[in-house]
Amino acid sequence: MTRNRQAALGTAVFGAATVLAIFGATQINAQRGPERGPPGDGQQPTEAMLKACTAKQADDPCSAEGPGGNQVTGSCFAPAGRPLACRPSGGAIGPGNRPPQGQVNLGAPIESTRAQTFGVLCSAQTDVLNPQIGLKSEAKWSCERGQRLLVSNGIPDHAIGKFPNPGNPNSITVQSFSYAVAADPVARTGSGVRVKDSGFALNGIPFDPGTAERCPDSATDAQACRGREGEWSIEALGQSIFDFGTDNNHAHVQPGGKYHYHGIPEAMLSAQAQAGKSMELIGWAADGFPIYARYGHDLAKFMTSALRPMKSSYRLKPAADAGRPSTVTIPMGAFTQDYEYVAGLGDLDECNGRFDVTPEFPEGIYHYYATDSFPFVQRCVKGSTDSQPTVRREPQGGEGGERRGRGDGKRPPRGQGKR
Repeated sequence: MTRNRQAALGTAVFGAATVLAIFGATQINAQRGPERGPPGDGQQPTEAMLKACTAKQADDPCSAEGPGGNQVTGSCFAPAGRPLACRPSGGAIGPGNRPPQGQVNLGAPIESTRAQTFGVLCSAQTDVLNPQIGLKSEAKWSCERGQRLLVSNGIPDHAIGKFPNPGNPNSITVQSFSYAVAADPVARTGSGVRVKDSGFALNGIPFDPGTAERCPDSATDAQACRGREGEWSIEALGQSIFDFGTDNNHAHVQPGGKYHYHGIPEAMLSAQAQAGKSMELIGWAADGFPIYARYGHDLAKFMTSALRPMKSSYRLKPAADAGRPSTVTIPMGAFTQDYEYVAGLGDLDECNGRFDVTPEFPEGIYHYYATDSFPFVQRCVKGSTDSQPTVRREPQGGEGGERRGRGDGKRPPRGQGKR
């Protein structure tokens, strides 16, 4: 049973008393602005690490002597308000590779992308029982003081797969999210700012396309790839050797009960969007730009142009990277490092976005797409991030943890998980 998302969100009632009862001490203070986390693991970058990124942009490759005298090879990175420094490969600095609370894109503003999103779904709300799990889905968006704000309990408002399942032994539980993004974002030059949580769907469910699972160089087969140790980042989608127990919404559940999307949330889409007859805004990215599902205009900036699935500009590398576990036992596509970006290969840039007209922004806006192929949901954003989502009750087993099972990665048949 499919409903029109915007109509449902626009008519739902979500009283202030309900918000207070559910989120308790959760508060959003737009005047105070986002809190900034520590720059990383407590180690200050060396002078060499700073000099290695002089005149460079975020994500540019670099090499320098690190704090312990070791040689650091990685990419240029800077938490908010700090200069670029050479950061070791392997993701954001800090325990569990978690990104800092806010990140500034230091590239030059692209004036044509400067956007004003006030008035678009600022009062979107959902308040509906999910009969499948007996929990109410509650989310409330608002816009004030230059920010778009969300409070959500993380319960999906649509049909889902069965959890626990053989590939995912976790059950969905109520969460407590608060989230703030810019309501007047602007994209910047460069390769973008890497993010773990790409954004939030209109129903208050996070987009979290990567996984915390790793595989060491020494792995001789899939069974040796377990846990969070290793250099090779395992993908949840686009491969069949690792079973993450994802449902038809390309979603599953973390140990602490966090249901999250790794790709297109199919059950969110209206019948028109599923048929490719309309574009559908499904969420807001970490920098404040909108996220659309799958379909965009064949000719950008022409509202009358036919719609078609947007093609990402990533492809599998022609050969595996040095040191990668054998492709005989672990085929290409299992790891994030198996993919490469080729400018102009598809419709979208390295952050899976482009500038185009949309139903909500007929004059045009820079925006992202959830696509059917890698990266599925953007792994970077072109604007600056105000904050990462705040989770008031930390998931058991650590933030970002995944649990997967053995198997061929098969998902429920088409139609399961549809409303």
